[in-house]
Amino acid sequence: MKVILADDVRGLGHRGETVTVKPGYARNFLFPQGVAYEATDANVRRLSEEKKKYDEKMLREKAVASEAASKVEGLTVTIAKKAGEEGQLYGSVTAAEIADALAAKKVEVDRRRIELAEPIRRVGSHTVHVRLHKDVVATLTVEVQATQIQ
Repeated sequence: MKVILADDVRGLGHRGETVTVKPGYARNFLFPQGVAYEATDANVRRLSEEKKKYDEKMLREKAVASEAASKVEGLTVTIAKKAGEEGQLYGSVTAAEIADALAAKKVEVDRRRIELAEPIRRVGSHTVHVRLHKDVVATLTVEVQATQIQ
């Protein structure tokens, strides 16, 4: 079955592409989620009109994200955690803790935008990426310090 994607679908394609999928996948997942339409002439016209609005919206969002990225880029945040003798943390530094540390510096970032390649479990300096938009990624440094265990 041929469908037109109304939004990006991971592993399938990008917005506006015409792809072939199994009828059950389209009927039970893509159509109810609103991420695809049946490939008819009327839907092609409708999607081209929506694409103009979507492109303008994405340009505005990208401009806002670029402005936020300039605030985050190169920033260093310090987080104190309990650690053992050799710098191994008890637990790990989470994206929520990094977002709270950024908020303390008056920079608001949603914790879901913070991408940790792997959990931070050692004392030291770590590089973290913040994906503010599909095309805008900022880099910040997280400095993890050990606190004394009583």
